[in-house]
Amino acid sequence: MTDLPAFDTIRLDFADAVATITLNRPDRLNSMPPEMADEIRAALDHLPALGARALLITGEGRGFCSGADLAGDRSGGAVGGGARSRNALRGHYNPMLLALANLDIPVVVAVNGPAAGVGCSFALSGDFTIAGKSAYFLQAFVNIGLVPDGGSSWLLPRLVGVPRALQMMMLGEKIGADQAADWGMIYKCVDDAALMAEAKTLAARLANGPTIALGTMRKLLRDGLSQDFATTLDAEARGQFIAGDSADAMEGIMAFQQKRKTEFRGK
Repeated sequence: MTDLPAFDTIRLDFADAVATITLNRPDRLNSMPPEMADEIRAALDHLPALGARALLITGEGRGFCSGADLAGDRSGGAVGGGARSRNALRGHYNPMLLALANLDIPVVVAVNGPAAGVGCSFALSGDFTIAGKSAYFLQAFVNIGLVPDGGSSWLLPRLVGVPRALQMMMLGEKIGADQAADWGMIYKCVDDAALMAEAKTLAARLANGPTIALGTMRKLLRDGLSQDFATTLDAEARGQFIAGDSADAMEGIMAFQQKRKTEFRGK
């Protein structure tokens, strides 16, 4: 296993095929300056060298991510003028979110406390978002005269429909974890004390699954949201070709025939 890199605004840990990225600015409720977005992207780029088969993302302390760092940072901050905001999004936040979307492994997000602004978008970018009961999701942009970013305009209508997406974006109302689960916006709401145990158990389950098939499913699902039916059928055929040639597919077939438990190795 390669050495884990050190970062200033996040932590990267790795154990039992699960990589964990922890946003680590608890004194600022893990608000995300451009530097943090860059460090997350660097950590994501490092996952293949670790042999990670699943990713868990969470926040340190009492918040997941309170949004972009409005107070500014050494790179100039994300807010303070239209050009600066645009440049921060294009140069820092958007590349990080695209790298997360393009991962070949499943992503679990454990939301502890507020997920606001770009932190809301980031929290909803995983495959399985689990939130503690005290957590909430907030599209805070309208409250400061800005528009949603971080992919919210794409994510939210697909997760909850246009009326509820407009409610969040235009009214700037907090959506509690229970309500988010009822809406189908997140995978599950659990007691705060159970959050990390639930998230780690799920990440471990995914890490022990057929990694190539899971990564291909991830891509098929996201691409399918923007494709016609015929294109998706063809993409599924290509995906089945890739997964079907994997060692894990052979193991799955053999285990089924031999009536034993599968032992997937991510290959």
